[in-house]
Amino acid sequence: MKKIINYIKESYNELVHKVSWPTFSELTNSAVVVLYASLLIALLVFAMDSGFQALMGKIIYPH
Repeated sequence: MKKIINYIKESYNELVHKVSWPTFSELTNSAVVVLYASLLIALLVFAMDSGFQALMGKIIYPH
């Protein structure tokens, strides 16, 4: 039990004194970057899927 308590104390000490937490501005900027990257990847996947669907449509149902 003593090891567990010591582990918790050391973890708390590290989180409070050694970890550098980002500012709100840094978090906001990072969130915006992730949002734009996610949208870009989603659009890229959509375009590839649409292109592949059109190609398969031409192969399966040629006119």
